[in-house]
Amino acid sequence: MAHTATHTASPRLFSVTTSGVPFEVNPAAAGLMARWAGEQLIERMRIKIIEWDPERVVGTMPVAYNRQYFGLLHGGASAVLAETLGSIAAWLWGMPDRVPLGVELSCSHHRSATDGEVTGVCTPLHRGATVATFEIRISDERARPICTARLTCLLRHHRLA
Repeated sequence: MAHTATHTASPRLFSVTTSGVPFEVNPAAAGLMARWAGEQLIERMRIKIIEWDPERVVGTMPVAYNRQYFGLLHGGASAVLAETLGSIAAWLWGMPDRVPLGVELSCSHHRSATDGEVTGVCTPLHRGATVATFEIRISDERARPICTARLTCLLRHHRLA
């Protein structure tokens, strides 16, 4: 079942919303996340998570405020969007006792974006007990490919309590 920004929390999960990421976590994780509230890179990049599910995570990011010197979307901004979506997907896969740690990110940039918003769609390539790999396709508002990325995460056991 896909979750959207209007999804309500289940009894054992707690809804966490920053300016960009509405999703559910257990109360111990929420407490840990609150420690760094207001310092999240996704807030600075103005990334919005619009759909999250273990099979698919979707987010958007404006080109404005994420440009390089020549007015184009910065390639590093695409990498931030890709790693954000892949990390959320890995977290959804590993919950509640495994925490994702990114170990490799590769990005191929296909064309530049100069305005509007880009959308990233993350889907799993492999999800094991200790390693998960995701493909992230980023496109512009005309559905033209901007970047294709692959993120591999180590899923490490962690007790949040």
